[in-house]
Amino acid sequence: MKVKTARIVAQGDNLNVRNREFQQTPLQAPVFLNSVPKCGTHLFRNIVRMFVPVEQQYHKAFIQIPVLQQHLAAFSPQNPMVSWGHLLFSDDSAIALDGVKQTLLVRDPYDWVLARARFFLSDTFQGSLEHLKDGQLSMEEILNMMIFGIYGKAPTMNEIFTHNAVAWVGTRARIMKMEDLVHAVRKLDTDDAENYFADVLGYLGIDMPADWRERVRIGSDRKQSGTARENLAGPERAVPDELPETQKRLVDLQLPGIRAFLGYS
Repeated sequence: MKVKTARIVAQGDNLNVRNREFQQTPLQAPVFLNSVPKCGTHLFRNIVRMFVPVEQQYHKAFIQIPVLQQHLAAFSPQNPMVSWGHLLFSDDSAIALDGVKQTLLVRDPYDWVLARARFFLSDTFQGSLEHLKDGQLSMEEILNMMIFGIYGKAPTMNEIFTHNAVAWVGTRARIMKMEDLVHAVRKLDTDDAENYFADVLGYLGIDMPADWRERVRIGSDRKQSGTARENLAGPERAVPDELPETQKRLVDLQLPGIRAFLGYS
């Protein structure tokens, strides 16, 4: 489905400045932090940025299929960079990422519906869906639109999870759960968190320094993320903390077996 382009208005951060408080070791191979939209993209990106020299961070674009060919330099083995985006699975993306360390963040589909609704209802998201914010639609109707999409304006949940998540499973991409990342951040002083970040950073080719906890604390500071729930701009309608039972059944109808396939049930 062809959809209209939306504009995202989010606050900036000072992580490039904070990065220089630490001794950085250059990347030896390119890294791409891929994710399903609304699955902890900024959280993971900001953490990794604290372990990579600013000069090796690709800030020119948030890489997606429409702009992929203009940003192939982000994946050059001769000039290793860390880049990020929502890159769906295709022949072009798989070829572009040949030789690149790729992670792919996913999220419990039930919680994803709620996160997408919060984002669309905030002023951080500006596009052709402003009418969703004026209160004419019930919350249940909005949640159903997050699941089934809006014709010509927003893709279905099935389309997003099929092409941005499931199609990457079994490839060279390393699938990561947002919930595991958040748990490690919240329990940063535990051995489990140390093992988690040692494993993830090791996969990315980054040696974990002795000050890794402080770097993670800075990178995971929610004030640094313009898309964190509490930082979404403008008035937000009250989205429930848990997806209603009917909408859970609709998710299961739209994507039968998806939660079990991704390890959520």
